[in-house]
Amino acid sequence: MTDHTGNKTDDHTEMSGDRSFGIVFTVVFLLLAVLAYVKDMDSYVIPAGSIAGAFLLVALVAPRLLRPLNVVWFKFGALLHKIISPIILGLLFFALVTPIALIMRAMGKDLLKLRLDPDAKSYWAYRDPPGPVAPSLSDQF
Repeated sequence: MTDHTGNKTDDHTEMSGDRSFGIVFTVVFLLLAVLAYVKDMDSYVIPAGSIAGAFLLVALVAPRLLRPLNVVWFKFGALLHKIISPIILGLLFFALVTPIALIMRAMGKDLLKLRLDPDAKSYWAYRDPPGPVAPSLSDQF
């Protein structure tokens, strides 16, 4: 698999086991049945409970039968990941990072020291005290 720059990536997500997939859906439909019972939606209790029972039975007896559903569910999750992740990251950027940058700019802050100073002899940042001694950096990796 390659990323957007053409570099190979090790992004390999493994699909869950068929038995665990069946148990998860058993719990989901069991919770739906309980919710329907609590909300007095009696027409949904038996179907949701029956589906939960069927998932549990198949998950315990013959989990291989759940493989096609597991594959479809996995691919659906991967599709949602490709769609939702960029949207959420974009919203976070424009809702958090952009306003902070605009506020900092309005306050005249230049935290990265990017503003040009025509009177400056150098843009070198001197450290006092100086950084670590050179021999201590020989085996960084």
